[in-house]
Amino acid sequence: MLLVGAASDDDETTVRRLADKVIDLRVFADEAGRMNLSLVDVSGSALIVSQFTLFADMSRGRRPSLLKAGDPQRAEQLYGVFVERFRERGIETQTGSFGADMRVSIENDGPVTLVLSTDQWPTRV
Repeated sequence: MLLVGAASDDDETTVRRLADKVIDLRVFADEAGRMNLSLVDVSGSALIVSQFTLFADMSRGRRPSLLKAGDPQRAEQLYGVFVERFRERGIETQTGSFGADMRVSIENDGPVTLVLSTDQWPTRV
C-alpha cells in the first residue's frame, strides 16, 4: 500500500526515480526473516493511492497548510507517471481514484511503515 503525493517542484524524472526506489527497496523478509527482498523478488503487487495531505504543513496555527502540494492537474499527471512506472516494471498495480473522497482500509502485516521523500535525497539510489 502506497500513499503518494506530488510536491509543486516534482517532475517526471523525479517521480520515475522514486518509483524505482520503492520497487527495489528490500523491505520483505527472506527465509531467515531478514528484510532482504524487494517487491520484484517476492512477486508482490501494489495499491497506489493519491494523498495530497502528505504535504500538510502543521508548523503554525491549527489548520494544515497545503501550499507545498502540487497543482492538482500536474499532480494527477505525475501520479499517473508513478503508477505507469510500476506497471512498466511488471508490478501488478491497482489504484485509487485521483482526487476522490475514498475509504481505504489497510491491514498492515508486519512492522514496516516507511516515509520516503525526494527532498534532499542523495545522488545515488
